[in-house]
Amino acid sequence: MLFDYHLHSDFSADCSITTEQMVQGAIEKGLKEICFTEHIDYEYPDKDFIFEFDMNQYAKEIERLQAKYADTITIKKGIELGLQPYLLPKYEALMAEETFDFVISSIHTADKKGLHSGDFFANRSIETSYQLYYEELLYCVKNFKHYNVLGHLDLVKRYTIDQTVVNDFHDLIKSILNVVITDGKGIELNTSGTRYGLQSGMPSRDILELYKACGGEILTLGSDAHRPGELAYEFHDSLKLFDSIGFKYICTFEKGEPTFHSIKSFI
Repeated sequence: MLFDYHLHSDFSADCSITTEQMVQGAIEKGLKEICFTEHIDYEYPDKDFIFEFDMNQYAKEIERLQAKYADTITIKKGIELGLQPYLLPKYEALMAEETFDFVISSIHTADKKGLHSGDFFANRSIETSYQLYYEELLYCVKNFKHYNVLGHLDLVKRYTIDQTVVNDFHDLIKSILNVVITDGKGIELNTSGTRYGLQSGMPSRDILELYKACGGEILTLGSDAHRPGELAYEFHDSLKLFDSIGFKYICTFEKGEPTFHSIKSFI
């Protein structure tokens, strides 16, 4: 099959499945390569979730799994950073101390308020919420460079699926994508969108088309799995979507450097 580049284990506060269970699930699904992307979200506003963990323990666990399953599956060490503009210096310090094969930059919190809890949307219109979310994302990509792809770029949609938003925010998203492309970074297609009630993965097709029109080429595919059964979710349809838009390659990473794999070879 192929590669899942967004998955979690019990190193992430919102997951109770062990790394080994996730590896075994990936093998059962026929995956060739996976990358764990555990959550680091400094100062996450919901105190029931502390999205930090022991980096040394994590590195040792990945090394153990790599040795144990070396003949069966490739396992990479990644991280998903939950950025907030005022916390960028703290993430800079983390990245100066640690090394990863692959880094996802995401926004789970905006205006210091959680998207998941709904607090971010309180006392402001949906349009204003979207504007602020994308403005914070633009600030982060302009001022933080220690990542490989943007995670679920339009995550804000997941928490407003029953709302109608007239503005597509393509001008602002284009500004974000132009910075990403200029910096040699990429975006992921996070296939969990439809699992959570959206009509597509994240980002939606129109944003993928905008990325292609802007000259974007670096793409990863991730299920955002928190359980083995979610691994490689809707990957075949996603690859066909990439191909229909005109993308040629899907990427894996090692020590921050991309390897390009032909999409045609998987469909």
